[in-house]
Amino acid sequence: MKRAVIIGAGPAGITAAYELLKQSKEYEVLVLEESQEIGGISRTVRYNGNRMDIGGHRFFSKDDRVTKWWDDMMPRQGKPSFDDRKLNRKVPLAKGGPDPEKEDRVMLTRRRVSRIYYKKKFFDYPVSAKTIFQLDIFTLLHAGFSYVYSAVFKRPVDSLENFYINSFGKKLYSMFFEGYTEKLWGRHPREIAPDWGAQRTKGLSIMGILKDILSKAFGGKRSKKNVQTSLIEEFNYPKYGPGQLWETAASEVEKLGGEIRKGCKVTKIHTAGNRIESIAYECGGREVTVEGDIFISSMPVKDLVAGMNDVPEKTGAIAQGLPYRDFVTVGLLVKKLNLKNQTKLETLNNLVPDCWIYVQDVGVKLGRIQIFNNWSPYLVKEPEKTVWIGLEYFCTEGDKYWNLSEEKWVKFGTAELIKMGVISSEKDVLDSHREKVKKAYPAYFDTYGQMDELIEYLDGFGNLYCVGRNGQHRYNNMDHSMATAFEAVGNILSGREDKKNIWSVNTEKEYHEEKK
Repeated sequence: MKRAVIIGAGPAGITAAYELLKQSKEYEVLVLEESQEIGGISRTVRYNGNRMDIGGHRFFSKDDRVTKWWDDMMPRQGKPSFDDRKLNRKVPLAKGGPDPEKEDRVMLTRRRVSRIYYKKKFFDYPVSAKTIFQLDIFTLLHAGFSYVYSAVFKRPVDSLENFYINSFGKKLYSMFFEGYTEKLWGRHPREIAPDWGAQRTKGLSIMGILKDILSKAFGGKRSKKNVQTSLIEEFNYPKYGPGQLWETAASEVEKLGGEIRKGCKVTKIHTAGNRIESIAYECGGREVTVEGDIFISSMPVKDLVAGMNDVPEKTGAIAQGLPYRDFVTVGLLVKKLNLKNQTKLETLNNLVPDCWIYVQDVGVKLGRIQIFNNWSPYLVKEPEKTVWIGLEYFCTEGDKYWNLSEEKWVKFGTAELIKMGVISSEKDVLDSHREKVKKAYPAYFDTYGQMDELIEYLDGFGNLYCVGRNGQHRYNNMDHSMATAFEAVGNILSGREDKKNIWSVNTEKEYHEEKK
């Protein structure tokens, strides 16, 4: 029997392990995970009866393979959830599906609400024509004429800044993109490649929205046909957060005969010619070497190449120069938020309905606020009495923010919420918890422009398959990471040698959360 060694127990690694075992009796599968958790950045953290979703993960995909995989692993609800029952809300129910009030292995249907909080006002996210129409008339006119100028005098699309200005005009860029992007990446948008913006912004007709803006400004009617809808209204979500699904999938891997070893940090990759012969990992203070026939890696490319022997100097420099952005979440349990629910959406205690709130104001470091009650009422121990939120901060491993103690992080986050008017005082905070995540966001600058050279080198090893967000240094969503695993397993079992299909996942210029 052949051995497949999989590095990383996140979505890509667990998917690859499950699919390889399910589709073939030819391989024994070993998964090595550096941490003690399953799910990577899609894990769920338990703390004092409450649960934190690290980063926030909507379960929606254009890929039918992914959707079916989720449905098979965790069936959709057949009865209303706790808050749906309390509010008598109508939600889609699967015939014969589990009752989330009685069963745990169940996927909920949730409403998608994410908005921008800018100068104590809410705006629709992502930025679209609807967002623009929420501006006052003077800002609207300024934005409109700024649009005209940018449409006539196009900038070369050689940076994220120029991409945004060409797409939205300088006024809207300065309001909704410039400061937030710098918070997220730690670099000004002029220093970042345009690739990320092309995938993460809504596909909008510049001229169409321009007409809408000017028409609205001068009393005309908005043209609906010029707005390309790319937002889903609903998404699926595991009862106890994304980590629950990956923990469930990991248990299925083990039932199929796979082995998952936690606390095992891969440090060396032994190569000979055009193959990987073995890897070495550290566990419990000792080094263990494991040989294999196939190696599937979702570990950061930077670390993968650093652990290889005989790497050409230029290749090593490209890998070493790949940048990442790290992540800190501060969980705060409060009695209530000072934000008013002025939408028509019903929630427990009339809480604002947002899953995420994007904080564009540059006067605070805070990037996003997650409201866990809205992701799933089962993430919160007492959803009718408390609000459990996550304050998301972007930083760099080793910087002054990364090195803050948990106590200082809690004080810092609380002070920013008070400054923003989200809570009134420190006394509003009932409990708190902090989580740190390394290499959460692969970044598109520095040596990223030479990524194709690195891919060519890695593809030279016939039995190595790079999958997932960090494994490909690509800003993948969870479904994209799973798709890379599907493709890798397909190649292994079919004998396909080139790996273009694996690297081609999530390379479309626009990202849409809808099926065509």
